[in-house]
Amino acid sequence: MKREISDQHPIRAFFQDAVHDSLSNRLGMRDVEDVEIYLAEMLAKFLHDEAIFSIRDSKGRRVRSLPEMLVEGDVRLNADSFEREREVHQHIGDFLLFWSGLFPEFLDSVGATAKDGLIDAIRQGQHSYYVVSSFDYAPFDMEAPTFLKLSHHFENCREGLSLMRASFEGFRLQGWKNGFEA
Repeated sequence: MKREISDQHPIRAFFQDAVHDSLSNRLGMRDVEDVEIYLAEMLAKFLHDEAIFSIRDSKGRRVRSLPEMLVEGDVRLNADSFEREREVHQHIGDFLLFWSGLFPEFLDSVGATAKDGLIDAIRQGQHSYYVVSSFDYAPFDMEAPTFLKLSHHFENCREGLSLMRASFEGFRLQGWKNGFEA
């Protein structure tokens, strides 16, 4: 069952404000309003773990590791179309940005880091968003520039999400100090 947060839910405005504060106000990024909107939407979507792990293999099983996602997103391997390649690479970029920015300690558990150094979550996230940006024809042409920005500014976006996490943790700690339950 696919669950979505309504367009009018206050969490969307909260995420939009928090992303804007992190990227524009704290990191000084300019001309990235489209990226801010995209990231706020991604955060709202990823409130449900069905979205975080939405990629499925040909047998319908949920794909939970980055190496498996890479296989699913490669037209030379499991992707049955270039549109599937784009879909999976968009998800990989989102997945890696989300985890590396908000919960980097989780990256090991999804195979996004490797002992032999073969997988670099940041470079892979940049690359996946670049793949998505290369689909610069209809019906994807309007989104292509946003994904190119996400590719080029992946590290800044990751840092922005990390700043958001730090502010959430500060809020939680302040709530405890004031006698509120988080």
